[in-house]
Formats: sequence, C-alpha cells, structure tokens
Amino acid sequence: MIFKQFFDNSSSTYTYLISSGKGREALIIDPVLENVETYISYLKELDLKLVKVIDTHIHADHISGMAELRDKTNCVTIMGDKAPANVVAMKVADNENIKIENINIKALFTPGHTSESFCFLMNDRVFTGDTLLIKGTGRTDFQNGDARDAYNSIFNVLLKLPEDTKVYPAHDYKGETVSTIGEEKKLNPRLQVKSVDEYVNIMSNLNLPNPKMMDIAVPGNLSLGISLEKQKLSNGLEKNDFLKKIKDQNSLLIDLREKQEIEKDGKIEGGLEIPFTEINEYIKNNKQDLLNKNLLFYCRVGHRSALAVQISKNYNLKNSHHLIGGMKNLNL
Repeated sequence: MIFKQFFDNSSSTYTYLISSGKGREALIIDPVLENVETYISYLKELDLKLVKVIDTHIHADHISGMAELRDKTNCVTIMGDKAPANVVAMKVADNENIKIENINIKALFTPGHTSESFCFLMNDRVFTGDTLLIKGTGRTDFQNGDARDAYNSIFNVLLKLPEDTKVYPAHDYKGETVSTIGEEKKLNPRLQVKSVDEYVNIMSNLNLPNPKMMDIAVPGNLSLGISLEKQKLSNGLEKNDFLKKIKDQNSLLIDLREKQEIEKDGKIEGGLEIPFTEINEYIKNNKQDLLNKNLLFYCRVGHRSALAVQISKNYNLKNSHHLIGGMKNLNL
C-alpha cells in the first residue's frame, strides 16, 4: 500500500494520499489548494490515477484543493451527507463505505467541531479531521459547532475503536505526525474528564481567536461545487427536456453513480449503470458504437455528469448531454 502524508506549513494541515500500489487508483483526504501541483507531481511519479478526494469538513483555515483536483484529474469529490448541498459530487452517510480497488474506507459521522464533520476509518487507522487532534480536540465555537456533540463523537465513536488504531488528524501545530487511540485516551489533556459537562466547560472557556482565513476560507469552500450555470454550459438539460430526450430511441441513458447511491436514492428506469470512475474506459472501449448515440448522463447533483460530457467530447462524441442538478433536481 502507498500511504503519503503531506504537510502545509501555512495552515498546519495534513493531507493524506492512499493507494493500493504503484500504477493503481488513488484517493486524497483533506487537500490544500496551494499544494495541488505537489499532489499531482507525486501521482505522476508513481503512475497513480486519482479517482476520489475527500474533505472531512468545511475547513475554516484554508481553501480546499478538491475543486482544483477535480478539474485537473476528473476525480470524484466526496464529503459526508451533512455537508451543504451541491458542494461535492458524492455524499456518504454514517457507516457507508468509500471504495477504490482494494481499499475500503468507512465514513463515521462525528459532529462537534462543525455540524457536518466526518471521520474516515481505514483498517488500522482513522482520519479524524479536526474532531480529534494529537493531544487536543477541535474547537467547537463556530460553524454550528457543539461541545456536547463533540464529546459524543469522541467518546462514543472514536474512543470505542481499538486502542492500537492510528490517529491521523487534519492538523497539528507541534510537529507530531501520528498518534493512537490508546495514546490519546491516556495523554490527551482534554480527554481526562469525568463527564460531558466538564468537557463542555473546557471547550467553552478556550477563548481562541478566529482562524486568520476564516472569512475567506469558509465561503470559498462552500462554493467549490460545479454551479448550475456551469452545468448548463456543459450541454446541460433541464428536467423536462432531459426526460423527453430519454424517450428517443437513439438515446442511451447512463447513471454515473455508485451502487450504494443508487440503492439509497433510487434511479431512472432503463439505461446503463456505469460508475463515473469507469466512464472514460467505457467510452474509450465503445467509441464506435456510441458515435451515433445521444448520450444522456446523470448523477446525484450534476457534477459527475458535467464532467462526463467533457470526457465524451474528448472522444469526439458530440451528441452528449446531462441532467442539470442531477437526481436532486428530478424529485422522482
């Protein structure tokens, strides 16, 4: 397995790159915009294909690199399902899995630092975002944070993991790179409390200044999605026009979501189910058969389908359209 930890000096942010091996698919957690070229250089060096990128929460101290990575690599952007609408292409619920080749990562809903915070568990390690830091915990005084929620997330979710589980946070300010659940139980000063009220009292009296980039980073990170206006420019069709096109015998309907999304949210009957991570290969292998087809792509909110239109154009398949706003706009 390839596991690379990057550090951003300006925001003290840790970013993680994971892959099952050289020349395979890769995933990135909590990227920083200014370091995107560094990530891409590393991907190229090991011949890795970035297919998914995750943010643990809406960051307040840096602009996420998710959108830039999406635009440069056509990867799928992912957050937990409590994130604001349309920020990312794919959302996962508590205990749902994110998969790339031989790697499986479980999403854990851990609100408290922010209301939409998630952690991500992979075998012997957990990526804790700002929920649990090394010898610290994430503040709870902005972005709908809540100290009681944080206590529950830490004590009743994270600290229930095996004690040898490695802890990889999104930030560290003292030069430490990794801890374990066992070490945090014993050595983290904020966890040496006897009740939720005691923890709330600690968090309520930190009196920390707001992050320097908060006024820029939060709104910036809330606007990372592919806007409806941009979706229209990518041969986007509104709901009624899209449904009319489906009835055309020369149209091929393609659902770009993953199996667990389809099972959870339903689908439009007919057509093919081809996860977005496989659409490039599918078009490449079937180009001749698709030349005279009207390709109709759809996904959850229109991010992946807009990108699929661009991919099809790269193969000179000009008769391709997608559903603006995705299934969220369809309300079937």
